[in-house]
Amino acid sequence: MISFLTAAIAAGTPLLFATLGELITEKSGKLNLGVEGMMLLGAVAGFGVGFYSHNPLLALISAAIAGALGASIYAFLTVTLRTNQVVTGLALTIFGTGFSSFIGNNFIGEKMPENIIQTFKAIKIPILGDIPVIGEVFFNQDAFVYIGYISAVLLGIYLYKTRFGLNLRAVGENTKAADAAGISIVKYKYIHILVGGALCGLGGAYLSVVDVPQWQDNITAGRGWIAIALVIFCNWNPLKALLGAYFFGGLNIIGFRIQYLNISQNLLDMLPYVATIIVLVISTTRKSKEYSPPGSLGEAYFREER
Repeated sequence: MISFLTAAIAAGTPLLFATLGELITEKSGKLNLGVEGMMLLGAVAGFGVGFYSHNPLLALISAAIAGALGASIYAFLTVTLRTNQVVTGLALTIFGTGFSSFIGNNFIGEKMPENIIQTFKAIKIPILGDIPVIGEVFFNQDAFVYIGYISAVLLGIYLYKTRFGLNLRAVGENTKAADAAGISIVKYKYIHILVGGALCGLGGAYLSVVDVPQWQDNITAGRGWIAIALVIFCNWNPLKALLGAYFFGGLNIIGFRIQYLNISQNLLDMLPYVATIIVLVISTTRKSKEYSPPGSLGEAYFREER
């Protein structure tokens, strides 16, 4: 059980980064369905730079930049040109999928350099790692997982304990009122969409640089879509995103753990997606304010119309 839970944390890490990225984007009032595309952009950029440079830090930075560049396309089209957010997000996913396949064709069969693989080996945190069960599961992981913990906590503090986070939530809840209060709507939307894209890119890089670490076409395998549902599942709360991501991470790997039951692998592969559908159905039945999305989510804001 400890081994399974430890593996679930690692499997849920790319989902966590993607969920946090989409969460902060939606908090700005923008619904970006291009998470899968941004993850793939980050995956191929991180793998390519890591493969040629042998530098793990450069690989992560490149992945974040690639995800942010993908998000910048979305931001320009939806914020500046006010295009349809759903269509633009879907186009970004198609673009990211095609681009990663085109560039990644050069890396098929290639592996990450050994020094990068060793960089992301599991590291046991002193004292915390000695706690029975909890220490073994949560504090005997690779550095990327720890970055995920820190990112979720820092994002929670930013959203709920800082003035900038309050302004961001105001922009997402009521863009017109936030604009009237003097908040720079365009600046807040652009910055947080780009940060969201960078986080999604890091989620993709975890798969290609750390988890596999070998290039595979369509390496994200639909995790970007699960991340979009996870945002709803965690009620747009970064700390709840930790639990949701690791739960779905467990569903992703459970098939490898119960193969002895002779259950069809195809059925086991369906579990995360069936759970995603169930989460969406349950979420739509909740009517309280706590479970409601940001009030201005999906709306194209034009200042002259207010």
